[in-house]
Amino acid sequence: MIWILQVLFSPLPTPALFSLVVFGAVILLWVISRPKPVLPPVDLNKQSIGIEGGARRGALLADNNLLSYYYEDAKTMYEVFQRGLHVSGNGPCLGYRKPNQPYQWLTYKQVLDRAKYLGSGLLQKGCKQSSNQFIGIFAQNRPEWIISEYACYTYSLVAVPLYDTLGPDAIVYIVEKADMSTVICDTPERAQILLKNREEGKTTCLKTVILMDLFDKELTDRGAKVGVEILALQEAEELGRNNITEPIPPKPEDLCIVCFTSGTTGNPKGALLTHENVVANAAAFLKCTENTFECTSSDISMSYLPLAHMFERVVQTVLYCCGGKVGFFQGDIKLLTDDMKTLKPTIFPVVPRLLNRIYDKVQSGAKSPVKNFLLNFAVTMKMAEVKQGIIRNDSIWDRLIFKKVQETMGGRVRIMVTGAAPISPTVLTFLRAALGCQIFEAYGQTECSAGCTFSMPGDWTTGHVGAPLACNIIKLDDVEEMNYFSSNNEGEVCIKGPNVFKGYLKDPEKTAEAIDKDGWLHTGDIGKWMPNGTLKIIDRKKNIFKLAQGEYIAPEKIENIYIRSAAVAQVFVHGESLRSFLVGIVVPDPETLPDFASKLGIKGSYEDVCKNPALKKAILEDLIKLGKEGGLKSFEQVKDLYIHTEMFSVENGLLTPTLKAKRSELAKFFKNQIEALYSSMQE
Repeated sequence: MIWILQVLFSPLPTPALFSLVVFGAVILLWVISRPKPVLPPVDLNKQSIGIEGGARRGALLADNNLLSYYYEDAKTMYEVFQRGLHVSGNGPCLGYRKPNQPYQWLTYKQVLDRAKYLGSGLLQKGCKQSSNQFIGIFAQNRPEWIISEYACYTYSLVAVPLYDTLGPDAIVYIVEKADMSTVICDTPERAQILLKNREEGKTTCLKTVILMDLFDKELTDRGAKVGVEILALQEAEELGRNNITEPIPPKPEDLCIVCFTSGTTGNPKGALLTHENVVANAAAFLKCTENTFECTSSDISMSYLPLAHMFERVVQTVLYCCGGKVGFFQGDIKLLTDDMKTLKPTIFPVVPRLLNRIYDKVQSGAKSPVKNFLLNFAVTMKMAEVKQGIIRNDSIWDRLIFKKVQETMGGRVRIMVTGAAPISPTVLTFLRAALGCQIFEAYGQTECSAGCTFSMPGDWTTGHVGAPLACNIIKLDDVEEMNYFSSNNEGEVCIKGPNVFKGYLKDPEKTAEAIDKDGWLHTGDIGKWMPNGTLKIIDRKKNIFKLAQGEYIAPEKIENIYIRSAAVAQVFVHGESLRSFLVGIVVPDPETLPDFASKLGIKGSYEDVCKNPALKKAILEDLIKLGKEGGLKSFEQVKDLYIHTEMFSVENGLLTPTLKAKRSELAKFFKNQIEALYSSMQE
């Protein structure tokens, strides 16, 4: 006993004492620097609540009153920007840069003043303050796009985005459908597209083209020959400055924007969205993150996703509500990383394709066993923190392993939102650990102003798209022909709320197909309620067909399982009512194919490897294996494949601008290959 007391109370050697002090300091530093966990705003095991009629609302709401706005002084897009001006103290608003230069900024007042001048100029040129006065905006993301948009909102005009990837015929269709007399565009090349259509007598309604970039007299003369005035944006603003009209602010129920959706077949449809629609969607995001990731005037977003789509529009509305900043990329996606490093955004909207590239790049940089072990160990350690609600990018694992990938995005991103397409659970889990920021997954469509569900702060689980937003309720309708029944918590996703659009422009038939008599928007997607009250998208209603024996096939469900194959970048599953089995077209992933092929003993260029019959056999076996694991029935599995070496893209006409497969175009494009696959197999 005395010996123990002597040991306990005897003076320690200096090195041992120093070591104890250092150890204590390290522990103290770790405790102090370890951030507080994110506290979920609701019980994550009960994220939505059933209400009368079989629908569900988000648990964030205290009652069944849906959210139309978040701030009392921001109920329209016009008021949203006015609020941004006040809360930011006329801070920087829109940023742009030239190559190798820092960002330059326009303040909120500069943007609003220019919008007022341009809007007054449009009125001077004969535009009328009316919900039927459609102003085309045909440009890439840049500050002038927003100035043009808010010129419309300042005088209760309606903005109609146009974009190249819809195709030349669609541009003609939209200009005519909207009876568009005025289009604001960025480059002389786009102005020439508009003039060519007018010269061919296709767009007789077009009277004025306003250009953001410089142009020559030849273009002016060409326009004059067909009765189209070509005007510089600066001229239009100067005209308005000298003939100022007091703003004519819109009401929440007034039409705000007509967003033409590409669709996989037929002409594009113009979704009619009001100020209330868009503001309600932005308000629901603010409600979801209000106590955890509050958006402030110090936040910055990178604008590179097309402004013609509602995802980017709603993200920017959130930023303007809070007086935040929006920086635009230079226009070249190859320079996006350089723009990100310069801008250092805090909010970053993404699509799964970009996240997949980030994931592949990190994985390909850890090829050696040691690097691979360290990467997986670091992900495990970070994921353990994420599961406790701790989101950070300053841990030892961030400094040692993940700093490089975080710095490619500027190093300050704290919120990422992914939408527009499904994302692999593997990729989402990995990046939540590696990027050190909260990654939310959203689901929706243009017709509900962008989003209708959103993952909850603090919810690190995958395999679902979150709970209903505070601006809408969701119900699942029976789809008998596909054996989906609401009694089993499965069915077509239907949405109702202030974010749901008013219909399609001059198309009552399509409107009636989309919105039923009770005001429910039918999405065409098949959903399933999970035990925790979140929604999982499991199928697609529209693209179903029957095989010769009468079996229903939902090709997108099969493709979403097959795309998990490491060797596959893109896959298209095809079947016909006169055939008894399915075939597939596969584009191998150029980044992962070399490793996949080397394990088979196949070497050579990408094209040579793709031609090797052994590769096709191995990919087919991998797809069948994934199909069995994913619960596919035997008739849902492809029986043969064609290996294609060129990616499906918007440019080659095989994908829509939102990167969805154009199924009819793919079937036509690969008609010969599909026929050959069927001929080579005995049915």
